[in-house]
Amino acid sequence: QVQLVESGGGLVQAGGSLRLSCAASGRTLSNYVMGWFRQAPGKEREFVAAISLSGITTGYTDSVKGRFTISRDNAKNTVYLQMNSLKFEDTAVYYCAARREGNPVRLATTPALYDNWGQGTQVTVSS
Repeated sequence: QVQLVESGGGLVQAGGSLRLSCAASGRTLSNYVMGWFRQAPGKEREFVAAISLSGITTGYTDSVKGRFTISRDNAKNTVYLQMNSLKFEDTAVYYCAARREGNPVRLATTPALYDNWGQGTQVTVSS
């Protein structure tokens, strides 16, 4: 099992930026596909972004393309989500997730495919 801890959430005005971090312990992240998901009140958890083992392949949900960037630093066992041009509708609890993977370029965008989750960090965007 890998333990994940998110940080970097907070309150920001629309148009602002935040950088989320997900620090891992217990296992090296170099063997895991990493994903960011979010859940707003009354809504299901939704995919935001994912990055492959190698970092070569990334994927984003349409609503964040061009605004969010996922990256990873395997040496630091940390994954990041840079969020720019934030909108009110980005308000949610953001979760980091890890999935053990052998393919260096494969992604996973479905929550059920991930078996390691962080506790979440709140992002609130004021309009």
